[in-house]
Amino acid sequence: MKDSIERWLGTLFGLIFVALSLLVAVETFVRKAFNFSLQGADELGGYALAFGATIAFSLALMGRSHIRVDVFHDRLPPLLQTVLNWLSVVCLAAFSGLLAWLAWYVIQDTRSYQSVSQTPWATPLQYPQSAWLAGLMMFALVAAGYALRASWLLLRGDSATLNDEFGPRTTKQEVDEEVQDLKARSATVTELPASEPAGAQA
Repeated sequence: MKDSIERWLGTLFGLIFVALSLLVAVETFVRKAFNFSLQGADELGGYALAFGATIAFSLALMGRSHIRVDVFHDRLPPLLQTVLNWLSVVCLAAFSGLLAWLAWYVIQDTRSYQSVSQTPWATPLQYPQSAWLAGLMMFALVAAGYALRASWLLLRGDSATLNDEFGPRTTKQEVDEEVQDLKARSATVTELPASEPAGAQA
């Protein structure tokens, strides 16, 4: 389930920025060749960054890529480490819920005032903001699911699993993940047949 969600979000994130890069390339070409502008690349770029950032929040959480200051973490008693790891994911879930809640009120104000972008397109802002809200809600749901699992592990007294899943990643874990990723990518590479040396033919 986790791998499927990560793959889906990663694919969506990639498609958004591939499309944006193509748009910027077209915009640059027509400006240079025809002295004409689409007048929308900058605006769409801002929307892509806002929505893409919310996707990155979820991906970073599932990949345990959020930065944690762990200078003293490993020196603390095991029980305190467990409590701090649980507290970190619960606080992140609360923060993500707050972001989604505030974004909802931003959209309500946008609809009330019928706000539009200050660009030639005059895009109604409720549409890109709705995509932004959807990304924040996804982040909030993922964070809430992680918080529930961490709380369940804490109540069970399974400190080892809780620390392993929600504690800061060790250097060894990061290296192992990189090695596994390298092996997976290497397995997909098709070896090309060796070319015949020049002058080998009679």
